[in-house]
Amino acid sequence: MTSPLSPAGAPAPAFPRLALALLATAQLIIALDSTIIFVALHEMGAQLRINAQQLQWIVSGYTVAFGGCLLLGGRAADLLGRRRVYRLGMALFALASLVGGFSTSAWLLIAARAVQGIGAALLFPATLALISTIYAEGAPRNRALAIWSMASAGGLALGTLLGGVLTQSFGWASVLLVIVPFAGGCALLGGWWLPRDRAPLAGRSFDLAGCVTVTFGGSLLVTTLVQGPVWGWSAPLTLICLLVSAVMLAAFVQIERRSRDPLMQFSLLRLRSLRAAMLLTMLFMSSYGVQYYFLALYYQDGYGWGALQAGLAFLPPTLVCTFGIRIAERMLAQRSPRQVLTVGMLAGAIGIAAVAVALPYGATYWALLPGIVVLSLGQGITWTAMWIVAGQGVPAAQQGVASGMAATAQQIGGALGLALLVMLANAGRGSAAASSEAALQGMIHAQYGAALFALLGVGVALWLRPQEDAAAAATVSANEG
Repeated sequence: MTSPLSPAGAPAPAFPRLALALLATAQLIIALDSTIIFVALHEMGAQLRINAQQLQWIVSGYTVAFGGCLLLGGRAADLLGRRRVYRLGMALFALASLVGGFSTSAWLLIAARAVQGIGAALLFPATLALISTIYAEGAPRNRALAIWSMASAGGLALGTLLGGVLTQSFGWASVLLVIVPFAGGCALLGGWWLPRDRAPLAGRSFDLAGCVTVTFGGSLLVTTLVQGPVWGWSAPLTLICLLVSAVMLAAFVQIERRSRDPLMQFSLLRLRSLRAAMLLTMLFMSSYGVQYYFLALYYQDGYGWGALQAGLAFLPPTLVCTFGIRIAERMLAQRSPRQVLTVGMLAGAIGIAAVAVALPYGATYWALLPGIVVLSLGQGITWTAMWIVAGQGVPAAQQGVASGMAATAQQIGGALGLALLVMLANAGRGSAAASSEAALQGMIHAQYGAALFALLGVGVALWLRPQEDAAAAATVSANEG
């Protein structure tokens, strides 16, 4: 197999299939780590005597660090080199997983999870930027993104299943320690299988003030969105955190406008495709992304299933999602991303609404399955196409930051969407006697809300205009030069 041509003239990998395997493994680890921890939480709490708030932060610490550091990770990939940042991210992941597995206190475990999140924030934009700069636009890049997407889908489902098996057989520490050899191996192999980084551009800097303000402001915003339902949206602490995050992000905008070497070039936002991709990643997580949360609750609270049985229930939709990714790859060879995204988000709206309709009659898993199949197809179709759109028209030197922008929007969308839908689900709960019926009705309302988010995604997909982006891309390239 000949090495794929790099659209930016970057060195092509000597082993393109092995390079793609490393890039896909990175996404597998990121997705796996976001779900593998769920089924181990109960045992962590019991053995380490962790209270409910600290237990939540074992999950939230990863989310906050990941979402808050993505722009920094994207900038690091663009300036230091994508291969270097890939290897650094993997090394951090391995080290943090090792420390977490041997933790004896809640705060050490939370800190390890936060460092895992920083590792993920370095890996995600570096991986996407490598795909966008190594593989030529069109069929080669679509194929690479399809394989990368399959790894993501597999990681999300495998996490719940593997977490249940490992926790039951070897204890909670095994869900962290299992990542160490894979992440460590990828960090080493990246030195051989990934293409060499180009020489750093002279005169470029990290824009330290911009990095500090956006990382602190973004992390605080994600923290507030995650904790809002717990603190209360009108609580003084919530309002203060929202105000401080808004001030920090406003300061970031002012710093970037005056910087000679900004962390993020706002001219990138002239690309309608990137703006659309950011909206789509937000709506994707607010519709598709919340399904793991709500369905896992329904399987365990409604059906009385254990964690392992609930994890097994996610295997069929994962297979369907993988099939949807293959469909997207074939559709993209004949249709525009705009058309593919419209189909994907519409399938999500229909499938999620079908699940909502079936919930009152969902005495068995089979009643929910038709809707789950449709939404899983849409999930696979949408995931690949939206990341293709995120990289369209972006100069090679800005691919890391552009990926970080879209991924940051994804994390904010996930936190905000889940917070809003959980509030909607809990809004109608009344007395204890009616709690079971009210919980079901709340779940139905939340699913209809998620379907509405998917329907908004259809509108964003139809808003795409490839011909306008051609002119905007030329302007961005001129500014970069």
